[in-house]
Amino acid sequence: MQLKQVARDALLKPLQAVSGIVERRHTLPILANVLIEPKDGLLELTATDLEMQISAQAECAAKAGAATTVSARKLHDLLRALPDDATLNVDVTGSRMTVRAGRSRFNLQTLAAGDYPKISVGSEKLQSLSLPQKDLRSLFRLVEFAMAQQDIRYYLNGMLLVIDRGSLQAVATDGHRLSWASLAVDGDYTRQEVILPRKTVLELGKLLAETDDPVALDILANQVRFRFGAIELVSKVVDGKFPDYNRVIPVGHTKSITLDRGVIQAALQRAAILSNEKFRGVRLVLGAGTLRIVCSNSEQEEAEEELEVAYQGEGLDIGFNITYLLGVLQNVDSPEIAIAFGDANSSALVTIPGRDDYKYVVMPMRI
Repeated sequence: MQLKQVARDALLKPLQAVSGIVERRHTLPILANVLIEPKDGLLELTATDLEMQISAQAECAAKAGAATTVSARKLHDLLRALPDDATLNVDVTGSRMTVRAGRSRFNLQTLAAGDYPKISVGSEKLQSLSLPQKDLRSLFRLVEFAMAQQDIRYYLNGMLLVIDRGSLQAVATDGHRLSWASLAVDGDYTRQEVILPRKTVLELGKLLAETDDPVALDILANQVRFRFGAIELVSKVVDGKFPDYNRVIPVGHTKSITLDRGVIQAALQRAAILSNEKFRGVRLVLGAGTLRIVCSNSEQEEAEEELEVAYQGEGLDIGFNITYLLGVLQNVDSPEIAIAFGDANSSALVTIPGRDDYKYVVMPMRI
């Protein structure tokens, strides 16, 4: 395989898109490599970790030769280190790839493309829909921060995606908090649920652009596929039963306040400095016209913030993990948020005023 007079970015851009999932340590050495294949006058680059596979096309035609695989990290770092306007000549002979740019020359070891473990993509589509990339990116951002990390309940280490009639919903929970968001989509779909692995969700967050360009979402048997621009991402889905999230979302909370998101976020960030580093507790003391935010630590240090609120109901003193409150405030882009409380032992419900497409539930803690 030969590449003649190729602009650096023509090869670097698709390589960056696929190489994010390549693990540095693998039991299979070839999984550290990227598969490079000439296809229909283009060059297709593919990386996989056996659970997820990303392919991207480079607009550069290869002259003759078969596919090959080469270290994704080394080729990526090498191309990034070259000048932006560098022009490349690439030759693959035997088990070597030679990359030339000006007076620079690099020899990289290759492994046989025939040994590369590409994921077999299912052919039967159970559901298929299309929506703007920025909408899917926004939906993920509202939810992904609530995913669990390394929980023994493996189905929580990911995001539930629900297609139901004219909506696409995303849900994530780690058992202490839950984030739910909904997005209207064109079409009338039968209900379908899949759990996307955590790594897949985070990788899509990096790859999806803030544009109106479409992303096609296909639900296959035990797989889900996203296609946008020159990129195709295929991922296995998590086999498990996600908790009934509708039972967790509280209804009928009467103690409700509306706050400027930036004001309460800044107040919580200041108070968090003196919170207990292990438990991260914060007390919210709600009274007539005021909300007090109180944090203390084992060294008897204390922070107190007081905010004016339009509230005249019964008083409340309730504790939360301050990290869980900051998590929602950092990811919601609304200028205002509403918080509804029950009693000191009930979960709080965070919503966006005037909208019914987002709900965040956070459990209280004893302080």
